[in-house]
Amino acid sequence: MKQHLYIRLLLVLGFLLAGELLFAQQIPDASKAQLANQYYQSKEFDKAAVLYDELYQATSSSYYFDLYLICLTESGDYETAEKIIRKALRKNENEATLYVQWGLLLKKQNKIAEAEEKLQQAVSVVLPARADYTRLANALLTRGEYAYAEQLYLQAPQKIPGESFLYELGRVYLYQRDYHKMFDVFLDMIREDENTLARMESALQSAFRLDVDNSLRNQLRGRLIQRMQKDQSTVAYNRLLIWLFMQEKNYAQALRQQISLDKRGIDESPMIMELARIAARNEHFEEALKAYDYLIAKGEKNPYFYQAKLVRMDLLYQQFTTDPKQALEPLELQKQFEVCFNELGFVAETQVLIRDFVHLLAFNLNRPDDAILMAEKAIEIPRLTPLEIDELKVDLADVQVFKGDMWEAILVYSQVIEANKTNELGDEVKMKKARLGYYMGELSWAKAQLDVLKASTSKLIANDAMELSLFIGNNLNLDTTSVPLQLFAEADLMQFRNQPEAAWAMLDSLQKQYPFHSLQDDIYYRKAAVLKSKGNWIEAAAQLEKIVTEFPYDLLADDAMLELGNLYRTKLNNQEQAKAYYLKLLEQHPGSVHVSQARDWYRQLRGDFDDRPQEVTPSTENLN
Repeated sequence: MKQHLYIRLLLVLGFLLAGELLFAQQIPDASKAQLANQYYQSKEFDKAAVLYDELYQATSSSYYFDLYLICLTESGDYETAEKIIRKALRKNENEATLYVQWGLLLKKQNKIAEAEEKLQQAVSVVLPARADYTRLANALLTRGEYAYAEQLYLQAPQKIPGESFLYELGRVYLYQRDYHKMFDVFLDMIREDENTLARMESALQSAFRLDVDNSLRNQLRGRLIQRMQKDQSTVAYNRLLIWLFMQEKNYAQALRQQISLDKRGIDESPMIMELARIAARNEHFEEALKAYDYLIAKGEKNPYFYQAKLVRMDLLYQQFTTDPKQALEPLELQKQFEVCFNELGFVAETQVLIRDFVHLLAFNLNRPDDAILMAEKAIEIPRLTPLEIDELKVDLADVQVFKGDMWEAILVYSQVIEANKTNELGDEVKMKKARLGYYMGELSWAKAQLDVLKASTSKLIANDAMELSLFIGNNLNLDTTSVPLQLFAEADLMQFRNQPEAAWAMLDSLQKQYPFHSLQDDIYYRKAAVLKSKGNWIEAAAQLEKIVTEFPYDLLADDAMLELGNLYRTKLNNQEQAKAYYLKLLEQHPGSVHVSQARDWYRQLRGDFDDRPQEVTPSTENLN
């Protein structure tokens, strides 16, 4: 018994000692790797080489081996570099990547013919397995040896029957900027297997980001149409053309293609629904409505029939609120709603439409009492979720604000807040309640509520709260009287009630009555909002440009620049002017909350992209 205990004790001590030794070994290796990387980054390659050699000997990691070779080559120790390559090849003469490293070493010594021989040898000795081909191709591509990577993939079908390398070959042509060959290879690929279409589209996205004059898109479209004329059975070609039209936001042509496919007996209903959704999101309402109309015309047997009817009606209302000049008149829209409710019912599934209709009745048809009755009736609909009921209560309170029943609205807002303490609706209604306090002239109370909301988990609500809080605080602190700010709040209330003429008159009066007040830039900003609500985009831009010109460093300057960028990009069709305003925001207001959004749009409009493979760079991780 004692002997067994003694043996167990020795085993435990042995394991502990082994763990300590391993731990002791790992710490120096990590420190050594970090030091080696520092030497590498500072281009002290001779010092880095010594450490990478030790790390390679300790770990047998190909990662450290590659870095060791790079350091030997960069430090000019060609003899040692060649010696370790030869030694590695004696262990495995079919390790093709070693010939690539040898070729680059010879190129470094200006031995071009010998270098080409080694690179050719790499392509010749590679084992006929997909993993080996991929590894060798990556080694060639990261070192800019595109011609050999092309040769490698061209020989692959003969060496590895049954494996397709068309995508990889297409990527090589992408790196070479040989777009003609890239298009042909990718078109061959999707003809063989339609499931590869998404991979082709991803690669084309990379190419198109450099396509500033649309010449590549035009080339692809021409090649694609030629193929479609010769081969009408390959549906992948049609789908690619649809994708191309979608990238160009040419939703009308995309829809025409999808309807054509649908009429050939291929059910495109899900794709047509998605096209309509994307077109609507980009405010191409006419094309989206045509897509829904086509699905509805297919009849009730179409599984998307009722969904298309519902979403189409919601879209008509979105168009009305977003681009009123192109939308239906309020009375015609009312008739459309009534027809839709007769067909779909006044039920839980149409809750979204009911909310739209409540707003239309109150804010556009000036029938707040009917809107209130509609909202109260809707709240009693069976099968509504608690959240959907509370959303209707918020609409009811909004109508009460429109009608002037402020305290009744506050009561309803408070009920909704109490029931939604842990979700975004709660914060959204807190913002409405604080804004209502501001409308009513309770400025200090409103600011206190807004200061709490600045910590909201919703970035949009937090930003809105911060903006209004700063606005109230700045204009209260700079003036001995709150009268101008209260008048400004009344103008905001008029705009909320969809009374743009009254809001404009109030802003005009305020501008003339207090010409030197700090509210001047805010008045321009609100006038721009009034003009946008009426679809007067050019006049709205003129008001915003006054802020940029006259108040370039005030709080609203960055907001105005972002609004101008968005207006020129989406409404005035002037991409260069949009890009100029995004850039101005980035340069003059680097601390703005809008920097991220402006940077994204600026880069997209400028077409930034680089998709070339990157060379090996050191890190502290040991990549085996």
